[in-house]
Amino acid sequence: MADDKKVKKTKKKKEDEAAARCRGRTAEEPKRASTRESKKAKRTGSNIFSMFSQRQVAEFKEAFQMMDADKDGVIGKNDLRATFDALGRMVSDKELDELLGEATGPLNFTMLLTLFANRMSGSADDDEVIINAFKSFDEGGKIDSEKLRHALMTWGDKFSAEEVDEAYEQMTIDGNGKIDTGKLIQMLTASAEEEGGEEAAA
Repeated sequence: MADDKKVKKTKKKKEDEAAARCRGRTAEEPKRASTRESKKAKRTGSNIFSMFSQRQVAEFKEAFQMMDADKDGVIGKNDLRATFDALGRMVSDKELDELLGEATGPLNFTMLLTLFANRMSGSADDDEVIINAFKSFDEGGKIDSEKLRHALMTWGDKFSAEEVDEAYEQMTIDGNGKIDTGKLIQMLTASAEEEGGEEAAA
């Protein structure tokens, strides 16, 4: 009889200890989860969105939505063609394929930000970026100054009217409001080289 009581007490004690361990675990689990969450939060700080200000992300998002003509969340060849059509520029299938080929996957919003970040970090040659940017406005060796003005004041880091006027003072604009594409590119890439040379000399 006494042995039965001892066995029951020992059994009860073991059950209580097991229950306490279980309670202890459940009490610890939320702590572990919150630790994981804080690690997750720290990791997400290094994502592509952290490279841009909220205002920049909002502007990129707005531009992305305008380019995504079929509203499927991915910019495809037809979306790009529609965007260039809206800008009054005809592009070949080859050019569209080259543009889309820069992305390592479907050109969704995150991929677009990644491409911008790569360009900004200097992974693309600066002169090449300038040349391609202005060539997108090129029409037979000339750029329509009003179309360029509109783009400068509408997209990306928007220029004010005064800033555009200041920039236009440095350019040669003919009587028809056209800018010589070659001269403009030469002026911009030469000034970038001069700045680089001055920095090296200093």
